Amino acid sequence: MAQGADVLLLGGDLCDAGLPEEAEILAREIGILKVPVVAVLGNHDFEAGKAPEIVEVLSNAGVNVLDGKSCEIYGIGFAGVKGFAGGFGERALQPWGEPTIKAFVHEAVEEALKLESALAGLRTPNRIALLHYSPIVETVMGEPPEIFSFLGSSRLEDPLNRYPVAAVFHGHAHRGSPEGVTKTGVRVFNVAKSVLQNVSDAPPFKILEIDCAEGRRKDETSS
Repeated sequence: MAQGADVLLLGGDLCDAGLPEEAEILAREIGILKVPVVAVLGNHDFEAGKAPEIVEVLSNAGVNVLDGKSCEIYGIGFAGVKGFAGGFGERALQPWGEPTIKAFVHEAVEEALKLESALAGLRTPNRIALLHYSPIVETVMGEPPEIFSFLGSSRLEDPLNRYPVAAVFHGHAHRGSPEGVTKTGVRVFNVAKSVLQNVSDAPPFKILEIDCAEGRRKDETSS
């Protein structure tokens, strides 16, 4: 990926069991790269309850780990959150009933608000959103319908429609579809490794080319 892109984006699940030792393996690989790396955490990275340690390990290796924050590289603005589940459209879970259900929906709303805050803070001509969970149902198509609600939330789409975004990348939906669009036509790419392996014999990463503010070519890679 580093040979074909100016910036690498990693869409979460940076570890398997959420252990800092796993993050250290990735950090060693990233440490030898000559290109900037932007990442968000995935649900696997929370499994062992050591997400802060994982962020520290990767940050020390130079990775921009975004959680409701943004960064600017080569004139492109990157906003990132993990996101959360809850479902899509009319079938999205609503905050009604037991406290556990309300807390679940609250988590999805909070992630959407974090994404909106990160996007609002960017003043770059082009913005990229990086997530782990999907903001639209189209890119989870191919997964069993029974688990759609656990693969993303349309609450994440609202900020993407309010702020101009050049593209969105996410992972998590391992048997989903490679591409879809938001209601306002923003392209959304599912870059889960297994999805990319199923659509092409090429190495499993997506390259998107965007013109920077400085006018230079920029290849943007997400995996």
